[in-house]
Amino acid sequence: MRNKKYLMKTKQTTAKKSKTTSKDKSTEKTNEQIKKLIENYELEIPKPGELIKGTVIAKANNSIYLDLGVLGTGIVMGREMKDGLGIAQSLRKGDETEATVIETENEDGYMELSLREAGYEKTWKELKRKKEEGEVVPTKILAANRGGLMVEINGITGFLPVSQLSNENYPRVEDGDKSKILQLLNKFVDTTMKVRIIDLDKENEKLIVSEKATRSEIEEKEVNKFELGDEIEGFISGIVKFGVFVKFSPKGKSFDEVDDKEMLEGLVHISELAWQLIDDPRDIVKIGEKVKCKIIEINKNKISLSIRALKEDPWSNVEKKYKVGSVVEGQVTKLNPFGAFVQLDENIHGLAHISELNRFAAGRNIEDILKVNEKYKFKILSIEAKSHRMGLSPFVEKKQKPQEEENSEKSNTKVTEKEQKEEKSSTKKPKKAPKKSAVKKKQEPKTTKKKVSAPKKKASSQSSSGKSKTSKKKVKDETKSKSKAKSKSKSKRKTKGAK
Repeated sequence: MRNKKYLMKTKQTTAKKSKTTSKDKSTEKTNEQIKKLIENYELEIPKPGELIKGTVIAKANNSIYLDLGVLGTGIVMGREMKDGLGIAQSLRKGDETEATVIETENEDGYMELSLREAGYEKTWKELKRKKEEGEVVPTKILAANRGGLMVEINGITGFLPVSQLSNENYPRVEDGDKSKILQLLNKFVDTTMKVRIIDLDKENEKLIVSEKATRSEIEEKEVNKFELGDEIEGFISGIVKFGVFVKFSPKGKSFDEVDDKEMLEGLVHISELAWQLIDDPRDIVKIGEKVKCKIIEINKNKISLSIRALKEDPWSNVEKKYKVGSVVEGQVTKLNPFGAFVQLDENIHGLAHISELNRFAAGRNIEDILKVNEKYKFKILSIEAKSHRMGLSPFVEKKQKPQEEENSEKSNTKVTEKEQKEEKSSTKKPKKAPKKSAVKKKQEPKTTKKKVSAPKKKASSQSSSGKSKTSKKKVKDETKSKSKAKSKSKSKRKTKGAK
């Protein structure tokens, strides 16, 4: 019996030992696994400026505490709670939110966070989403300037250019006065507009919006109902330097059936207003004037129109009216660095190129040769009917000179002829003078054969007088030649001045 009891005890102890050994092995395995996990796991501590998620565990008037898990507890204090979007006010205990790390650990051991910075990042993300989805956003108008309107979306300041205003809000100013445009834009301050974001740049803090883009899809559908070559009837809604805007009703509808917001609008470029050269569209059209136009281009929701396309092209018969080489009269309408525009009749104009003007008066400015609104005669050099071009050159008639000018010129020519003759004679006389003196010297011995004292003195006096006469003549000839040279130079200067 004792042996049986002993055997039973030994069996129990061995069983207990086996159990303990198996437990120890399992704990060893788990410990090894934990060690491996700790070794492999690297705790990433966020850097200042990075976003981090946390759960609200406590909230006070000037602070919010967030549970950051293994990273500990974060705190949002003071002005960092003001995000401009009202996120801090709406947070409750247990809510999850994002915050930007300002400091990894402050004096109290908390990670310092900012809802304001996080809200800024979140706002730009939201703006990016709205741009990509083409969402229509209500915005408040803060201020106006000559270029457009300052707006605000989710606390971010943006810009609405004048060109991006809708047709009904676009400032229509006839003379294009910027101060008048600014007065019209100031009316929108403190009002609300519906816009779409068309450009976004977080780094440069640029936000551009458009009111016109809110109706782009609707307008595009209506515009695509028209085809190239269709004729429309509308009225002038705006005049600018580069052309005029024309409002017209959608296809199949009359003016009475639609309001101003449903109206479509197209642009007639200044070159498509009329066949003649136009400097200012206000010279031929007025706001509110009814016009007929032809559609010449369609690009998404934009329509280009032409008024002149519905009129006969005067250049088609230009070669019947004007011939190359003929002389015509034209009025100078505009001066440019490359030449002068000349209007020959109501619809035909030509160009006198600067090269032709330089041939006419080299070295002079165009303004000195031709005057705007003055009429001159021009010679037609070339005609290109297809490209609507005509080359011109100034034409100058040979005018008959007045009687007084002719007489003065004749007298000048006579004087010059006399001077030339005198010059020739003066040049010949000095050569003949020595011969005469030589002859006299030869003749003197014949007279001195008779031994008479008185005649000798006379001869000597005659020879001396002859010498003095010749010297006097030489002096006179020299003075004459000098005076003639002076008169010649003066006459040359006069002729140059006359030219």
